[in-house]
Amino acid sequence: MFSQVYYVIRSTTDGRYLVAHPEINSETTNSTGYLLIFSQDFEALSYLNTHGKDVANRFAVESVPGSQLKNLLKRWGFAGVGVVRDPLLPTIEFFAQI
Repeated sequence: MFSQVYYVIRSTTDGRYLVAHPEINSETTNSTGYLLIFSQDFEALSYLNTHGKDVANRFAVESVPGSQLKNLLKRWGFAGVGVVRDPLLPTIEFFAQI
């Protein structure tokens, strides 16, 4: 995981990352969210163009080395990551930060 490069989607207007806020149950809602990460840059672009075509021009895809991922999660206060396995459906696996 540390040697791999991941791709994230970031707003060009305010610098925020694209996150997911899954509802585990009605009583527990995580306000910080899970950072969505992709294994390839074209998957991130495909996700953005499929699910946000009206606002796609307001976002950019950035690469993040796996070695910096943990620091990024801490700095922004994310609950963990959401690994997007299929950008078209989308299929996302959520992993909490340890």
